[in-house]
Amino acid sequence: MNKKSYYFTEEHDLFRQGLKDFLAKEVHPNIDQWEEDGRIPKEVMKKFGDMGYLGLNYPEKYGGVDADFFYSVAFIEEVSKCHSGGFAAMITVQQFMASTYIHKYGNDFQKEKYLSKAISGDWVCSIAITEPGAGSDVANIQTKAIRDGDHYIVNGAKTFITNGVYGDFLIAVVKTDPDAGPAGVSLLIIDRNAPGVEARKLNKLGWHASDTAELNFDDVKVPIENLIGQEGQGFYYLMGGLQLERLAGAVGFIGACEGTLAYTLQYMSERDAFGRKINRFQVLRHRVAQLASEIEATKYFVYHCARLHNDGQYAVKECSMAKLLTSELSDKVVTQCLQCFGGYGYMEEYKIARAFRDSRIGTIGGGTSEIMREIIAKMVIDEQTYAAASKGDKKVKSSSNGQNATSNGATKENNSNNNKNGEIMSLETILESVSTMAGKAAPLGSTLKFDFGDDQQIFLDGKGDANTVSSENKDADCTVNVTMDDFKALVSGDLNPMSAFMTGKIKVSGDMGVAMKLQNLFS
Repeated sequence: MNKKSYYFTEEHDLFRQGLKDFLAKEVHPNIDQWEEDGRIPKEVMKKFGDMGYLGLNYPEKYGGVDADFFYSVAFIEEVSKCHSGGFAAMITVQQFMASTYIHKYGNDFQKEKYLSKAISGDWVCSIAITEPGAGSDVANIQTKAIRDGDHYIVNGAKTFITNGVYGDFLIAVVKTDPDAGPAGVSLLIIDRNAPGVEARKLNKLGWHASDTAELNFDDVKVPIENLIGQEGQGFYYLMGGLQLERLAGAVGFIGACEGTLAYTLQYMSERDAFGRKINRFQVLRHRVAQLASEIEATKYFVYHCARLHNDGQYAVKECSMAKLLTSELSDKVVTQCLQCFGGYGYMEEYKIARAFRDSRIGTIGGGTSEIMREIIAKMVIDEQTYAAASKGDKKVKSSSNGQNATSNGATKENNSNNNKNGEIMSLETILESVSTMAGKAAPLGSTLKFDFGDDQQIFLDGKGDANTVSSENKDADCTVNVTMDDFKALVSGDLNPMSAFMTGKIKVSGDMGVAMKLQNLFS
């Protein structure tokens, strides 16, 4: 990088150059063979692990580098310029879409056994979400994991699973409580070669170098210690993990766009037509100018999203926008670049044909463009907000108006619908009810504040031997913004806490793990 960058330091640039040299030696000469074989040798992953490329944002304790996220941005960009979507998918799924759940929510045993092996490249992992009858609708997955003593018994099927044929373990999304909707979803680590796990390799339009599986689970026994985080919290873990997946995808699409355009420019500088190089024809020059402008502008929006992620913000809207824009742009770039090749663009010996096939999955995988638009519409039009699930980490919740969900302006606006039935529940009555319920419940182990607006709140301190309740206005590990009316419905049992959260009737900031205990508090 010749000019000074706002996002990348000299150290980032040196890392990028070292990675380019590594890819030129270990990857580029072999891509065509891997595409033909439909498989990337596992020792390639080990070479990446030995170089420290598979644990860029993971703790040193487990073999990671603990670097900032812009090292990952540089990494994803460069592997996406190798003219093989299948190769890029294998590498990015490993680090940014599968093992990340163990890093964020797993226990020490899981990190020692599985995460360290993924970082070293000794084991290849995958994330198993999609099913034959459920893709974007994660809450309605049908794969069941029923507790039986010290094991879960898993039955069901998954499909379109990258690394699912030749990999070593899966992060599987399962229903541990089939009747609980989103609250019944959990994450399990399943050994790929465990008895009862079968895989069929799928024949795909693109991504030929990567293995994509249809998986079947037939009474698969999974030890309970392979449960990631808490039972019933998998849906909320996924909602947080999908933001990184979409951001990583957006970075990859931009890298692929740049690689495709560079490849096209090289061809245009060599191809003659009507007595001159085709890069001298105005219609093609202007096409390239337009594509280059759109790539550059979109890239810097993606960098902005990467900065938000690096700073710990839960940027649902921005990451959804980035995934939508970059995947749609990728299709446009490869289509118009292929046109520059004329008939040669239709020949498999030219990499542009592969790019055309590989790009098409972008608007489908990781959340379709239609789903991205609906998420964005909910935030922009309906002012929906989303909070991140966590295991003790402080989380920032995004808001469509740029404010935190605990801001006074948002609280007053939310309270405009308060007491819609003309019924007022006094703070004293609430205190009495909550004190009774909190006294019966197990200590939360944290502090929790219910904020009703207009300087009215309830503070619950659960760090001692019992939960204590007051009306003090103090900072808490978790703050729940809710109207008096909706809180009355929670206390009376007319409103389910999980439903209230999913429909936006309660808005949470801070430690999401505390909010997940509301179900117990109000039961």
